[in-house]
Amino acid sequence: MADSDEGKPLRKISTAFKELAVTMNSPSPDLPVGQFSHACSLVSPLFGCLGIAFKFAEMDYVAKVDDLARASSSISTLLVMMDKDIEANCVKKAGSHTRNLLRVKRGLDMVKVLFEQIIASEGDNSLKDPASKSYAQVFAPHHGWAIRKAVSLGMYALPTRAQLLKMLNEEEAAAKIHMQSYVNASAPLITYLDNLFHSKQLGIDW
Repeated sequence: MADSDEGKPLRKISTAFKELAVTMNSPSPDLPVGQFSHACSLVSPLFGCLGIAFKFAEMDYVAKVDDLARASSSISTLLVMMDKDIEANCVKKAGSHTRNLLRVKRGLDMVKVLFEQIIASEGDNSLKDPASKSYAQVFAPHHGWAIRKAVSLGMYALPTRAQLLKMLNEEEAAAKIHMQSYVNASAPLITYLDNLFHSKQLGIDW
């Protein structure tokens, strides 16, 4: 990692997911658990920057990514990991690697939608609309009333766009480039993960 990326989480995310995209573009893509979990770990600070509204997401996401990182010491690829859980008949049990992968995938998807909305709302210093839309699209369908209500209240404590950029140590123009880079790289990755679940007849709505 280049020294210039130190203290600039958006740049680290952009670089890591572009590298994942290269793996995805191979003739027979099979993502290594280690590379995937490392790239996902770089996204974790973003949830922390969004404050109390996404505290639940940060805690859940970090725990699930940590599990995948530990799994990478003994499991080579995401496909092998999923097959092992299927063989052990534990796919949908709490704590299974495959269940955790699905939760991490939703976290990546939420950040993708959030970045798309931030880019589209150029000139608006409030993050309430981008954050609300990304939550509603990705997480809300899977959450009960109590969590949705807590998130709704937490939206009033979001940082402003300027505060977020300051926390990420980026200027507006550079931030947009790195956000768009993540959007471009994560879209085929999320599709790949969805297809992986569907190919095993697991679905993605659980």
